[in-house]
Amino acid sequence: MNNMGDDSNKINTLVPVDLVIDHSVQVDVARSENTVQANMELEFQRNKERFAFLKCGSNAFQNMLVVPPGSGIVHQVNLEYLGRVVFNTDGLLYPDSVVGTDSHTTMIDGLGVAGWGVGGIEAEAAMLGQPMSMVPLWAWLALSYRENLEMV
Repeated sequence: MNNMGDDSNKINTLVPVDLVIDHSVQVDVARSENTVQANMELEFQRNKERFAFLKCGSNAFQNMLVVPPGSGIVHQVNLEYLGRVVFNTDGLLYPDSVVGTDSHTTMIDGLGVAGWGVGGIEAEAAMLGQPMSMVPLWAWLALSYRENLEMV
């Protein structure tokens, strides 16, 4: 963008994006006092280039937060640190919601935050401002019948 004479700061996600790096640690060391530390060090050595790229990306976009490896699994990190329940933007209050690619995304519903689990393409579309339809594809209606029902 800069080479074409435009401002690269215009490139940004339209909604806040939190990328949690989890489930990537391989267990090479076990049954020792420094198990976690040793495995994390090996993880950073193996994925140095990938983590540097993600860090660069998190610095390049205003609406993107990258939660580093070793911070926890996404649904726990979301519940404990990221879920805001209510946003306050210039005095305008509106509810938080989550669209995530982890199968446990909907755990955030326990805090009153609407959470939807989606595929990668749907998540990318949401980041770029594509509206998502949250209307269910089907609804269930239970009917019951009692014989000799008296009108009161």
